[in-house]
Amino acid sequence: MSAKIDPITRSVVQHRLSSIVKEMGEAMLRTSYSQILNSSRDFSLAICDTNGRLIAQADHIPVHVGALPWATLAVEERFKDVAPGDVILLNDPYQGGSHLPDLTAFVPVFDGGKRLLWTIVRAHQSDIGGATHGAYNPAATEIYQEGIRIPPIKLYEAGKPREDLLDLLALNIRNPREFRGDLAAMLGAAHLGERRVAKLFSEFGADTVEAAIEAILDATEQQTRAVVSAWKDGVFYGEALLDDDGHGRTDIKIAAKVTKKGSDIEVDLTGSDPQSTSFVNSSHANMQAAVAMAFAYLIDADIPKNTGALRPLKVVAKQGTIVWADPGRPVTLCTSHPSNEIVEAIIKAMSASCPDRVMGGWGRRFRIAIQGEDPRNGRNFIWHMFQARPGGGASPGGDGYSSIGEWHSVGGLKFGSIEVAEVRFPLHFRQHEFRPDSGGDGQHRGGLGVALDMVLETQKPAKGNTAGDGARHGPCGMLGGKDGEPHHYRLLSEGRAPRVLKTKEVGIELRPGDCLEIRSSGGGGWGPPEKRSAEARARDLAQGLVSKAV
Repeated sequence: MSAKIDPITRSVVQHRLSSIVKEMGEAMLRTSYSQILNSSRDFSLAICDTNGRLIAQADHIPVHVGALPWATLAVEERFKDVAPGDVILLNDPYQGGSHLPDLTAFVPVFDGGKRLLWTIVRAHQSDIGGATHGAYNPAATEIYQEGIRIPPIKLYEAGKPREDLLDLLALNIRNPREFRGDLAAMLGAAHLGERRVAKLFSEFGADTVEAAIEAILDATEQQTRAVVSAWKDGVFYGEALLDDDGHGRTDIKIAAKVTKKGSDIEVDLTGSDPQSTSFVNSSHANMQAAVAMAFAYLIDADIPKNTGALRPLKVVAKQGTIVWADPGRPVTLCTSHPSNEIVEAIIKAMSASCPDRVMGGWGRRFRIAIQGEDPRNGRNFIWHMFQARPGGGASPGGDGYSSIGEWHSVGGLKFGSIEVAEVRFPLHFRQHEFRPDSGGDGQHRGGLGVALDMVLETQKPAKGNTAGDGARHGPCGMLGGKDGEPHHYRLLSEGRAPRVLKTKEVGIELRPGDCLEIRSSGGGGWGPPEKRSAEARARDLAQGLVSKAV
């Protein structure tokens, strides 16, 4: 292998790899079955090498991608005899997965007889078995109550599918048709990436591509270190709180001690609270992804987010804490919480080191999953609420984005078309608009949440589960900015008193005609409110983003 590669070839290879993962994402979007994928886009794509290094990714869900190197290492440890045509599948949070609903497919890429890379697809399944529909079980006290666990397995061997394993998996899923369709889309996208990378090898030669990858990672590290070097040195502290674990424990602390010296960053999470009995724990890979996310949000946007960018970063954590649970603990909520709180604690700490780069808190996730029967066709359905996205945090660059989503997805998750949702599910969206006054005040205002009223148009009762956080603590303000308004969800049912929905409930009875009154949180403000311009305040009032002049 050549020790040097010219800058033009390096750039061409870098952009080709980036275009490959983007094309894989377009394939997923157009071929997947479930609305959670083809509408809400809850999937991510990446290319890793055999050492578990992240080479390229598409801009989808950061908390997915940050965990993929750990999943790749688990696959490499399990299988030493990978052949062309093999497909590896896993979801186990204790073997490189994030949480059970995120299924990950790996397709090896060979040049001749040498295996060089993996094309990878991670996609959230609308159901993964377990005690409750929709993959989230707030009542779980062990991982076995959350769904089927899949260690690294060979789903295809030398191009031949293991039909027995496919049948086993589909049998444990409540919506097997959607599951098989989504899995086929994942495999198709991964194989598309494999073909595109193989073509790159044939055009440039594998040695040249490998040398270009090394140069890409080294250049990215150099860019990142140049940014970090400009930040203030020191030891900085930040904390964030989870509302509760759904089992009576409240205000669970995530603590970050960040040491910045020169171009190196160490994030120490060992001061975080002990692990929980419920699903608010984080797996190790998910914790690593959350730290990587926070760091990625602080460096320049145009720096490629690959392993080179993470070389200045060291993570210290302790097993048995809320950020790194012992094997067997439930962890399904972890991609949202405590991921968001890990990011928040780190960003708060870094506000003393690089204040011109930090932003106010983004909204927390508060999902609802409904299982029922569609009276139009008699089929059972599982619907996940991706509507009413919360607001994003404000930044030195301006006001936060409204209805953009949570910190762990930074806009990667979409709510899709309301009209399409009404066609596909027995639901009527009576209202879906910005929630005035929900964004935190500041020199720059937090983005607004959403006011949603949604009516259930079934003929039989349905079941609902909730899973999330942020009804007690709103997204944090930064550097004098105010916190965003917390979530406030209610169930309105004829003949029953209105009931506030908790963020972690199982088996909510939903009657035909019931209305879910959703008021999602706004993002945190940035900077002192007294510095907000009169023109900005007048514009907010004129546009109905606030209800009264300040």
